Amino acid sequence: MKNNLSALLVGFIFSLGLGLSGMTDPEKIKGFLNIFGSWDPSLIFVMVGAIGVHLLTYQIIRQRKSPLFSTHWHVPQKTEITKSLVIGAVLFGVGWGLAGFCPGPAITSLTTLNSTVWVFVLFMILGMLLFKLIDKELKLNR
Repeated sequence: MKNNLSALLVGFIFSLGLGLSGMTDPEKIKGFLNIFGSWDPSLIFVMVGAIGVHLLTYQIIRQRKSPLFSTHWHVPQKTEITKSLVIGAVLFGVGWGLAGFCPGPAITSLTTLNSTVWVFVLFMILGMLLFKLIDKELKLNR
């Protein structure tokens, strides 16, 4: 229960930050990604602020022997750059550039009840399910 409540609180704070910073506005995102057109560099300040807060809090938090609600740290162990990772990153970037949404801001934007956002999230979920099916099938055929 503690894990779920803390995840809910952190998710709420994250959503609030996304909304206040303009990260849920697809046109602002597209303007930031359009470096050869009418580029809007304002999101650089959002990124620098987020990186700064992360660097500071990460150093403080990692001095603890374990997280608040777990016996050990759950840190990814894989460092290999795989074909799947590169393909996934490219698909993510292309989708972000075309739609102006990535998963976090899209889920936050569901509260606007905008049908475009709901369609995006629906197809994002369908894409995730399709990936699981394809990945499972490929692993079975190896």
